[in-house]
Amino acid sequence: MKIGENDWAFEPLGEHIWRGPVAAASLPALARTVKEEGGQLIALWGSDDRHLAPDAPQAHPAPPAREGETGGFGIHVVLLTGSGLVWVSAALAAEAPTYPDLAHIFPQAGRMQRAAFDLLGIRASDAVDDRKWLRHGAWPADVFPLRKDFDPDRPATHDIDAYPFIRVEGEGVHEIAVGPIHAGTIEPGHFRFSVIGERILRLEQRLGYTHKGTEKRFEGMDLDTGARLAGRVSGDSHIAFAWAYCMAVENATASRVPGHAVWLRALFLEIERIANHLGDLGYLGNDVALSFGFMQFWRLKEDWLRLTARLFGHRYLYDRIVPGGVTVDLSKSGQAELAHEIERIETEVRALKAIYDDHATLQDRFANTGVCKPELAARLGLTGLAGRASAQAWDARAQFPQAPYDQLDVNMATQRHGDVLARAEVRFAEVYESLRLIRDILKRMPAGKLRAPLAPVSAVCEGLGWVEGWRGGVVVAVRIGADGRLDRVHPHDPSWQNWPLLEIGILGNIVPDFPLINKSFNLSYSGPDL
Repeated sequence: MKIGENDWAFEPLGEHIWRGPVAAASLPALARTVKEEGGQLIALWGSDDRHLAPDAPQAHPAPPAREGETGGFGIHVVLLTGSGLVWVSAALAAEAPTYPDLAHIFPQAGRMQRAAFDLLGIRASDAVDDRKWLRHGAWPADVFPLRKDFDPDRPATHDIDAYPFIRVEGEGVHEIAVGPIHAGTIEPGHFRFSVIGERILRLEQRLGYTHKGTEKRFEGMDLDTGARLAGRVSGDSHIAFAWAYCMAVENATASRVPGHAVWLRALFLEIERIANHLGDLGYLGNDVALSFGFMQFWRLKEDWLRLTARLFGHRYLYDRIVPGGVTVDLSKSGQAELAHEIERIETEVRALKAIYDDHATLQDRFANTGVCKPELAARLGLTGLAGRASAQAWDARAQFPQAPYDQLDVNMATQRHGDVLARAEVRFAEVYESLRLIRDILKRMPAGKLRAPLAPVSAVCEGLGWVEGWRGGVVVAVRIGADGRLDRVHPHDPSWQNWPLLEIGILGNIVPDFPLINKSFNLSYSGPDL
């Protein structure tokens, strides 16, 4: 595979996905070339590979960390290029594993690198920021829970967190600490504001409060149970994570999914996208005191969820996607009911859009608030819905379509201004587009089976799944052991890339606008906290 002027020994792993080994020292050169060609870093994580026998068959063995060394740990990087995703791995030393810092090339790698150290003790050398990220007080600094020899019975430390926030000093500067416990029933996260009056000079986030040991929990699971856990990484993106996980498993085992099931998966994904956008458009109205908008959009969301429950047995479609296919079909009468409902939903959303457009206070609060300019968005890796609102035109359904999106011709919604209004406009456009896609799916979905058995596993194998969720691209990497059970799973939420941009978008705004700006991104806490 050619990237820049170099040919890399990468092989196709799936549609629009490439896989290959690199030496750790070559990672910066590869990353820099991808950056120069307009690509991005999507995910970074580590693995403990000491239990893998050197002579055991592996799909893509990484080159040694240093000459003559077999490697005990691995560092994995997923890059977005003009050809699709490239997943590369480098073997690291068993003692004091290190690799070159990538955050000076792709700033979004910074928190991922810090998490890799907290969980595995894999350090990015010469990193600007090496503070802890996921570790609070649950385990000591010299203990790494994702290592295979971690003792789960070891008692928690309950040490004081003592996180070293960056201080802003000067006359009139003071701090406002918000969270991790908030006024609403929402996920926990801490926000440290440095302000003069109401004007925000700096925001620093402290996350990790919802760390649940998800990646550790995957170890040793059977493939079906793994799908259930993957779908619960971030509950509002259940379908995106479940599909990405199943795609990775099917990719690893070289298994085929019935065409009918693939189309149903796309239907589920668009249903999930609509539900979340309806809820967010209501919340955005509520944050500028337009309670009418909140009530109307949430009425529509509730109608949509109740319809989903009637047709498929669950409001949020939990456990409807499984390895090899799906567990539920859509009857002819259900198709008719869904077709009727999408016409009603679209009519009402267009009417509400006209009200939002004509509401002077809403427009005044939305416009020029929480701006992420396109240049900064590109530099820092803003992705998904928020990225498309800042002219970052990436949508896997449109540019790298996998079945059935290769037959659906997705229209990507983009804006350039990068403010709250732009993010709201992208949501409206994506609601209309998802409704259109559902119409097309209902017309063109082939008949067939719901599920096919996976091919048997006899050797270590791996796969990668990539799905454009409602927040952005969801990536799940899996390694399956020779016993057919999960050895390593890394689920990646796009909020990893986007949380740092919220710190940028808030600068210069006033403190009372933070809830509005925050909701316009609506990022996941659980997804990156794992």
